[in-house]
Amino acid sequence: MEIGFLGLGIMGRYMAGHLIEGGHQLFTAIHETPAAPELVDKGLSVLETAEDVARKAQTIITMVPDTPEVEEVLFGEHGVAAGLSPGKTVVDMSSISPIATREFAKQIGELGCDYLDAPVSGGDVGAKAGTLTIMVGGADAAFRRVKPLFDLMGKTVTHIGPNGDGQTAKLANQIIVALTIEAVAEGLLFASKAGADPVKVREALLGGFASSRILEIHGERMINRVFEPGFRIDLHRKDLNNALSGARALGLALPNTATAQELFNACAARGGGGWDSSGIIRALEAMANHELG
Repeated sequence: MEIGFLGLGIMGRYMAGHLIEGGHQLFTAIHETPAAPELVDKGLSVLETAEDVARKAQTIITMVPDTPEVEEVLFGEHGVAAGLSPGKTVVDMSSISPIATREFAKQIGELGCDYLDAPVSGGDVGAKAGTLTIMVGGADAAFRRVKPLFDLMGKTVTHIGPNGDGQTAKLANQIIVALTIEAVAEGLLFASKAGADPVKVREALLGGFASSRILEIHGERMINRVFEPGFRIDLHRKDLNNALSGARALGLALPNTATAQELFNACAARGGGGWDSSGIIRALEAMANHELG
């Protein structure tokens, strides 16, 4: 299959690599290549613009940071929409607003093309291993057509429902992940402040009901003071902002999500927007006047 891939960042470059390894021909725009020169060596073809990519490919995948970037790559000057012809499929694997997603899907549909929102969970680790969780919104026929590509990039692929539902599922994921990271940070900080060895506490908890992938991975990052992303706090803040905006529109209170967002905001205020999400512990440490250790 001829595939366009726009967004060769921390995760996208691994995802694109799996598609190439799966035997597909990939195209990207020239501004993407500095981020992933190794893919060119593997056969990635480089065209001038996103419009050129859309003209060449049958399926076009986007994997960029936020809603404005998706809108720009799709509908900006020389964007994807300008190169589409009926029958093609646009797959946005970014994590963005469900409301905006439905509008983007409508506009792409008016061009005679299918649109899938397919955000992912699993971070750079899952992207590299090809074990991402992929949550998909859109028409069933389009999902079945693209699923072989999803299977190359992910381990758990679920068709949630119509357009926007994939993004809604991703926001639910981000709420749960943020609150669990914050809970791990509080638990380990409490143990450390009380004089217990957080390494041993984490080891014990991994054998009990509190065990989780977040305790395993993010807990280790907190203890080892390794805060390189991973998944950046600024991106997690973006996701929680979309969740809280959606909650307001629904008349729904998400009090603990709001608290986690404020802790991320405190990290960003200290210059930590680029830290991994496990860096949330630094905001708690500042309030406790105690560093985990």
